[in-house]
Amino acid sequence: MAPLAASTSTWLVDIWGVMHNGVRPYEPACEACRQFREGGGLVMLVSNSPRPREGVAAQLDRIGVPRSSYDAIVSSGDLARSLVEAYAGRRVLHIGPERDLGVFAGIDVERVGADYADAVVCTGLYDDERETPDDYADTLAACASRALPMICANPDLTVERGGKLIYCAGALAQAYERLGAQVTYAGKPYLPIYEHVFAALEQLRSGGSDRGRMLAIGDGVRTDLAGAAAAGIPSLFVASSVPAANRLDAETLEALFPPGAPRPLAAMTRLVW
Repeated sequence: MAPLAASTSTWLVDIWGVMHNGVRPYEPACEACRQFREGGGLVMLVSNSPRPREGVAAQLDRIGVPRSSYDAIVSSGDLARSLVEAYAGRRVLHIGPERDLGVFAGIDVERVGADYADAVVCTGLYDDERETPDDYADTLAACASRALPMICANPDLTVERGGKLIYCAGALAQAYERLGAQVTYAGKPYLPIYEHVFAALEQLRSGGSDRGRMLAIGDGVRTDLAGAAAAGIPSLFVASSVPAANRLDAETLEALFPPGAPRPLAAMTRLVW
């Protein structure tokens, strides 16, 4: 990263897959971010986690990602909360684990079943270690039959946890859309989360949101890289989840980024200084 760092002042860094694998930190990535900050750069962690930033920071502490490797966090959960606030005083169906209840903290919504809800808030699967989207077919069909709008608090389809791929809220939202239902997504690759990021960067440092000096770093082609391209931000691809990442070559890159698709400035098998 050192050669690229010289032409950038702000990094937007994905967390899961770049900074850790859900179980342990990627120490070279943490060190690269620390060195960039030591040289005067800003590191904003941008996550599709359905948890608000405080919950993400607590998770990073538990995993062992040092706070010296980043300046601030913006999460999909932060944006999802602003969408949930539109249903204050109403009833919602929450699809997702208890650990994601922070998305409702301080918001006056009643969590009910599908038959009584005014909307669906999907933060993930109830048991993502065992379940798949197929297990939710009946629930999604019941919600779609009532034309309930869905807020998807994590657009990711899958994520790697300790070497195992698990389904995320985005997979359920995708299945719900196939039923003809309406879904509003919080997080990458959608522009609203980048608007939150730019505002947060300006609070950290005047001029911190200068896209000409910014670099988005991520392992998600349809989320991190596509979102960066739509927001006008150059990107770096970290191929941590690509099957052949250890032999990242021209053939692999052409398959990932065919002509006409958003292309990163560079690709690495892992983030390292």
